[in-house]
Amino acid sequence: MGDNRPTSAFHSDNFDDSHTDELVGLLDVQALSAGVRRLREWAHLGVAARPGERALDMGAGTGSVTQMLAAAVAPDGEAIGVEPNPGLRSVAERRAAEAGSAARFVDGDALALPMGDAEADVVWCERVFQHLDEPEKAAAEIARVLRPGGRVALLDSDWATAILHPGEPEVVAALTGATVSAAANPYAGRKLAGQLAAAGLEIDDLGSQALIQDPGEVAWPLVRLLCDGAVRSELITEQQRDGLYADLTAAAERSALHMSVTMFGVIAHRPA
Repeated sequence: MGDNRPTSAFHSDNFDDSHTDELVGLLDVQALSAGVRRLREWAHLGVAARPGERALDMGAGTGSVTQMLAAAVAPDGEAIGVEPNPGLRSVAERRAAEAGSAARFVDGDALALPMGDAEADVVWCERVFQHLDEPEKAAAEIARVLRPGGRVALLDSDWATAILHPGEPEVVAALTGATVSAAANPYAGRKLAGQLAAAGLEIDDLGSQALIQDPGEVAWPLVRLLCDGAVRSELITEQQRDGLYADLTAAAERSALHMSVTMFGVIAHRPA
């Protein structure tokens, strides 16, 4: 992170190139979440990519959405995934090749998209803005590359909505506070519509889904990374951490665990 902020296991910017496998695993788990699947289905219906169109996936990750866009614009359209992480980009390229997908992937920056003005019919951007110090510039880039009538699906989490139960209130408060402080733009979800509107786009629809952990299972890799960061930052003690582990284990055994964050979505278009 480059500073002494507590590490949040929920943020992918805690993984560098040497941890690609861990990041891929985390993204795969998130993609299987019922909340993510429902919000993606809503967003795909909203942007309605059609055959022959050109689609851009900002922050393509493992390329799963880019492949879906490629299928929607086939046979004579184009779907491009922009992904700055070389490890993820390699995984996305390999998976697309294995699936026989026409999706292709390029290096790029959300603040300087590798596409000319008014060249995209559809832009998809999922869980990227939370990592940006200047999300307004990314919104302006989306508006720049969209053709008149082009549509965007912008999806992101709002980390102030994170809930962890059960646990001692002061321990849970320390961990949720650490989660907020670990993101460059922790309140991304609530700002999406305003940022697209400020960039000159018209809002068509709004949506949200809570991403809820299975109440009978503890996401131990996430919880341990979060707690260890909080201990190192002296936000909680080792004894408090171990007490939380015991509380979560007992709750999961009776399917009473709750761990969630809410992701918001905006569908917008560039006026003709």
